[in-house]
Order: sequence, then C-alpha cells, then structure tokens
Amino acid sequence: MKQYGLNELREMYLDFFEKKEHLKMKSFSLVPQNDKSLLLINAGMAPLKPYFTGQETPPKKRVTTCQKCIRTGDIENVGKTARHGTFFEMLGNFSFGDYFKEEAIAWAWEFVTDVLKLPEDRLYISVYEEDDEAETIWNEKIGVDLSHIVRMGKEDNFWELGVGPCGPCSEIYFDRGEKYSCGSADCKVGCDCDRYIEFWNLVFTQFEKDEAGNYHLLENPNIDTGMGLERLAAMMQDVESIFDVDTIKALRDEICQKANLTYKEDAKKDISIRVITDHIRSIVFMASDGILPSNEGRGYVLRRLLRRAARHGKLLGIEGKFLADLSQIVIEVSKDAYEELVEKEAYLYKIISIEEDRFDETIDQGLTILKEYIHDMQIKNETTLLGKKAFKLYDTYGFPLDLTKEILEEEGLFVDEKAFNEAMEQQRERARTAREESNYMGSKESVYNQLDAKLSSEFVGYDQIQCQSTITALATEEIVTTIHENEKGTIFVEQTPFYATSGGQLKDTGMIKSKNGIFVVEDVIKVMGNKIAHIGKVIEGTFSMDDTVTLFIDKEKRYATAKNHSATHILHKALKDVLGAHIEQAGSYVSEDRLRFDYTHFSALNDEEIEEVERIVNEKISDSLPVQTKVMTIDEAKQRGAVALFGEKYDSNVRVVSMGDYSMELCGGTHIQNTNEINTFKIISETGVAAGVRRMEALTSNHAIQYYKDQEKTIQELAKILKSDTHQIVKKAENVMDEMKKLQQENEKLKSQLASGAVDDILSEVKEIQGIQLLSAKVDNLEMNDLRNLGDQLKQKIGSGVIVLATSHNGKVNLIGMVTDDVIKKGAHAGNIIKETAGIVGGGGGGRPNMAQAGGKHPEKIQEALENVTSILEKQLN
Repeated sequence: MKQYGLNELREMYLDFFEKKEHLKMKSFSLVPQNDKSLLLINAGMAPLKPYFTGQETPPKKRVTTCQKCIRTGDIENVGKTARHGTFFEMLGNFSFGDYFKEEAIAWAWEFVTDVLKLPEDRLYISVYEEDDEAETIWNEKIGVDLSHIVRMGKEDNFWELGVGPCGPCSEIYFDRGEKYSCGSADCKVGCDCDRYIEFWNLVFTQFEKDEAGNYHLLENPNIDTGMGLERLAAMMQDVESIFDVDTIKALRDEICQKANLTYKEDAKKDISIRVITDHIRSIVFMASDGILPSNEGRGYVLRRLLRRAARHGKLLGIEGKFLADLSQIVIEVSKDAYEELVEKEAYLYKIISIEEDRFDETIDQGLTILKEYIHDMQIKNETTLLGKKAFKLYDTYGFPLDLTKEILEEEGLFVDEKAFNEAMEQQRERARTAREESNYMGSKESVYNQLDAKLSSEFVGYDQIQCQSTITALATEEIVTTIHENEKGTIFVEQTPFYATSGGQLKDTGMIKSKNGIFVVEDVIKVMGNKIAHIGKVIEGTFSMDDTVTLFIDKEKRYATAKNHSATHILHKALKDVLGAHIEQAGSYVSEDRLRFDYTHFSALNDEEIEEVERIVNEKISDSLPVQTKVMTIDEAKQRGAVALFGEKYDSNVRVVSMGDYSMELCGGTHIQNTNEINTFKIISETGVAAGVRRMEALTSNHAIQYYKDQEKTIQELAKILKSDTHQIVKKAENVMDEMKKLQQENEKLKSQLASGAVDDILSEVKEIQGIQLLSAKVDNLEMNDLRNLGDQLKQKIGSGVIVLATSHNGKVNLIGMVTDDVIKKGAHAGNIIKETAGIVGGGGGGRPNMAQAGGKHPEKIQEALENVTSILEKQLN
C-alpha cells in the first residue's frame, strides 16, 4: 500500500472528482457567511448550506471541495488523546439534485480501490438498517461481499438535524490490522478501537422531515460526503494518529527540538506536544481568515487556543516566544493549497508574536492575584479556593485551571472544581444563546427563505440613479401578492439602482413609484440567492405582483456616500505607505456623513504619522486622479496588484476599482468618477478597537468643511471666555493653567501646614493597650492622600504602635490604619482593624498588615467607630 503525503492526497481527491465533472471550489473562509448559527465553519458542507436548502442556486450541480474546519467542543481532550484535534480539512463531493446513490457509491469505491489502491479484502461498508437500496448497490453493482457490509441503526447511519432534509448514510471502513486492535474477541466494524477505521461518510439526503416527525421523499435528493484528510493520511501512511502524519509530524518534531525532548518518552509531556501541534494549525488558519484575538466570539476562541498552546510550551520548558516561529512551518507545509498563507506571512507572524507577549503579561498578573488569594485563604484558615475565583483567573487572565491546581497543591490547598466547571458551563451557555436558534443545517427560517430560489435581482446602480422594473415578489410578515397603504413590507424587482448594505457601505434610500402608489424605501439588504430586498412603507395606494414600477434613489445621499467610499480606498493605500505593507483592512463603515476605517496595526499613530496620512490623501484628491472600474478574472486582478480583503469570498470575475495609478482594490461599492470630487479630507480620530486593530474616522467634502467651521466657532467662544484674540488663545490658556497650578501648590502647602500643626494635639490622645501605643483620632476634612501623609508623620513620631485616623470629607468617611512592624509580630493587623471599623460607618475596605484604608457613608458614626478600635486591638493581641 503506497504511503501518500497529506498534500498529495488532497490533490488526488480533488482531481478525481474534477474529472467526474465536479466544480472544484477553493475552501471557504472559516468565518461563516450569512449564517449566525455558527461561530466557525465546522464541517465540509457547512458553507454549502444555501445550495442544499435551495435558498441559492449553486454554481454547478456537482461540486468538490477541501474545506478548512475548526471544532472546539472537545478542546479539553485535545492532547490527552491521539484522536482529538481542533483544526482539520474535510474532503467532500456534493450533488445538488443531480446524481444520487449509485454514482456516489461507485465513485467512492473507484477512488479508494483504483486511485488509493486500497485492498478490497480490507474494506468494509456500513449502511442504514432500512436502506436496502444502498446495500443492493454495494453488493450487486459494486461487488462487495455481504460479509463485508454491516447494517447499523439510526444513531450511527442516519443524518438529520431537527426538521428539514435528512437521509441515510453509508460509511467506508478500513481494517488497519491486528496491531491496531483492542484484542477483544468481539472486535469488528463499529468497535471503538483503532483497527476498523471509518474514513468516508456518504450521506444520501432523500427525505424531508416535517414537524410531526413524518418523512417525505424529496423530489431532488442530494449527495453530501465527508472524509477527513488528516485521518485519511494517517491511514494511508500507516501511522498511529494524525500527529504522526507527514505535514503534522514536521510541526511536532520542531516542537520537540525547541523543548529538547523526544516524542513518546514522557506521556505527560506528549500531551503538551500534541496540544501545541494541533493548536498552532488552528491559530494560523483562523488568523489568515482575518480573525483577531479578543475576549468574545471567534476572537476568544483564537485567544484561548493561542494561550493554551503558549501555556503548554512553558510546561515543556520552552523559553521565550515560539509560536510565531512555528507558524512558519504551518505556512511552509500548507502553502501549495492555501496561497493566502504566504501572502499574509509577515502579518501572521506579527499577530501571533503580539498575543504571545500579552499572554506573558497576563500570566504574571494571574500569578500575583493567585498569591493574594492564597494569602487570604491562609489568614482565614481555608483550604479550598472558590470556583468563581479560579474561573476568574482562567477567563480574565488566561490562567489555566491545571496551573492554578498545581500552585495550590504546593501550598497544601485545593480548588472547588465543581463550581469552576459550573461557571465554565454558564459561559458556554452564554456563547450558545449568543448564536441564533436554527433548524435544518443551522439556517434560520425567515419569510425571505420561502421565496423561489430562481428569483434574483440585477443591480444597475453603478450607472443609473433611477430605473424602471417589474415587481417579482412582495412580503410583509409572509409572502403576499399586494401591499396596501400604510403597510410596511418588502418589494423585490428584476432590476434596481438601490445599493444594498454590504462591504461597509450603507444602503441607498429613496422611493418606488407606480401608477397606483408610492413606497418609501428605508432599508435595502441582500437576501440569499442574489436577491435585493427593498424594505419600507407604502405611503400612498397599493403595490401588487407584476406591477411596473420606477425606482428613484436619493442621489445626494448616494453622491456623498460615494465620496467617502472612494476616500477609504485612498486612505487604505496611504496607511500602507506611511506605516508599512502589513496594513490590512479589518472593517469599514461608509455613510453619507462620515467614513470609518479599521486596519491592522500594532500601536497608536503619533501626530506626525496622522498628519502625513492626511497630507497624502489630500494630495491624491487634488491630483484629480480618474476613478475607473473594470471587471476581470480574480487571477488577473491579483497579477495587477489589486488588494483583496480578509475573509471575502470572491467570484471568478471581480470588479476592480482604481484611483489613477495610486490605488487598486477589489470592490463592489459605488464610487465617484474623479478624486477631486472628494474636495477635502479630514481625520477626526484614531483609536484602538481590539488587539492589533486600529480605527480611523474621517470626514470629506461638505462635512469636513462644516467640521472646520465648528472648530472655528469653538475657538472664537474660548477666546471670549479667556478674554483673548484667537491668535493668542493657546498662550493665554497656558498662562491660566500656570496660575492654577501655583494656586493648587499654595493650597496644598497650607493644608500640609495645618495638618502638621495638628500633630502635637493629636499625639496627646495616645493611650496604651497591653503595652502597645494606640492612637485613634478624628481629624477635620482631609482627603485620603492628606490623611495618609498625616498618618506617616504620626507613625514617625510614636515610633512603635497602632494608628487609626478618621475624617469626614464631602459628606463621606475616610479611614486609615497603620501598624509598625514590631507590633504586627504581636498580632496586630491594620487591614483587619480597618475592615471591622469601616463596617460601623457603613463602608468596606481593608489592606495589608502594616497599612490599610477604607471609606464609609455615615460620618455621624465616626466617634462610635473609633471607640471600638480599642476592643478590636485587644482581640488581636489576645
């Protein structure tokens, strides 16, 4: 049996089905498009849902893909077993109402026996227990002996997800031989051991399940197959697990080299090696699809994987950053199939490096906090750390539970793992509810999904601001044939000049008119199947199916929006020129009144950089660059240097927008004809929005001019307040600030003198408790900082003892306590004294044994609180 490499197997599979007249499609992004039920693509068929549900027409009825997938449901088991992983590639061939069981089975058998050359006597087939048709095909048409065909129940061999399309499955198994057997006398197909490995699942979607649980035959059944590439490679290379496959082993070996270890010499260390090996693949592919580390959603998954890998690197003794280096190997072994990895190599290296640095910082923070928890537990004679505290360490500071347990065990302490797991489950539940409930294949049913899949809308708004067309569909809360006056609804037409919100550009608004009525368009969205929905309200008359209508967009709003959109393209290029080639668009918002541009960068821009970006954009505006759009193939666009955006899925033909020779981007938005129409460009803010992502907001044309007018008005008003002319306003403001600082310094000096003068009076209140000097006193109207300074002076004066001071300031209580080191050894604890005292004045607080402070809300109880200090101290000394 020939041992094919993983990359070789991928190409063999795709080429085989391409010869069977399948359209070979590139892997979709890991970020689901138009599917809120999924956080990440987790199966080969997931991006193809609209084709299976009929909401969109597929580019061809036969398709084959190798899809990137991420699954994190069993992340805690990754590394502990040789089976679990988060990243994998799924091979698949699909039929949307074209061929069915006979062809799918025949081609699967042909591939595994003629192409892979797997011995037939080691191949086994499973079929659904009621699927006589599939068994007959395998046995009578393919020639598989009945002894090698196993019938299985619904749980194993029937695919369904709630209501909707579903059907039986047929799986192909390979007998890997005795060495992989569990040794049981009953070891056979279906056993949990690694001898009989199921490597290809053929799903025959032939039924529609209704709400009552009844199954109805589909008029056009589908084929959906899935075969894990890594699992196939492990099988073909006759290795124990995916971690021994050629491309993955290259990663594993590099990790071993960095840790100066040998794989399979230490079972505990092998867990860490496998965790890092798996996670770095997920990290690289997620980041290459534009996902950035954050504390929620996909970004949280990426951050969790990266920090988990970094943590296991520390367990292996790897010093310093190492994940960014490993990303280079992922790129090297995967670049032939995923060329975008090479294009983003420098960017990926930077993102991973920054997040590794952040992890080092958070680990240090976590250690500090855990030490405080341990200190509190020891004071209170507690042995178990609260689960919510362990979860906070994990969730906020990326501090793994196993590390918390390890450190606690060194102190003879434990953690409430049950409460920790409950908090973890609550977080998972929040993540689940954040995604929308779904029915078949996770696609939420809406009124628009009931429309005929063959309906589509042609956008003609690049060249027209109005056009005549015919109504093809109408909807309110359901599909209707007429919308009446004062009724809200949606209109679909054959052709429209209305731009639907997409690519960061906001929708057009306007009107639709017919001989019978007027419809105000308030929103425009894209609906599955290349449909454009005009959402709004009938303000006069009625609209019915097949009506001839005229559509008018708000041309002034469109023109202002187009100016801002063209300006974002120039801004994108200017940022690259000033900051470097690593700049990538991470999001945008283009409306009539402003533009917002998010981009990948790793530090705030200084004033000089912002000024230079603004200068370049205005220079290109004044250069009157022609704005041209051309439709070309995606390959031609890339050869010309057109900039494509992260995570976007482009058709074979794309629209390329050029600003002279300066900027060239793939874009479906609307633009002006010449950059001089933008008139002027003004940056109004530059901020950070996420790790490695900055946001710039800017104005153009009339809105920029209005901004300058507003600034001028503000300056004039300030000049009046400061009694200065506008040219001297800065100097006058500086003089006012200098005078204020002098007055503040004089005020602080007077307050300090007053406090110092009171020291002798306060010292007269010192009393002795069990041989310890105690000074508890009320002082007048001091802020906490002044109260601390006074406490320090008194501490120096008495040399040894306990000091408790209280004051009322702005209607609230400030408390401070200090204990000298020699008295701490006798049992006194400032933190506990202040904590108990603060309770009397309606507050809370605490601190260290030598110094503590607190606040309260009942000044009238200060004297009562101070009188209790004596008894509190006596209890501590006893």
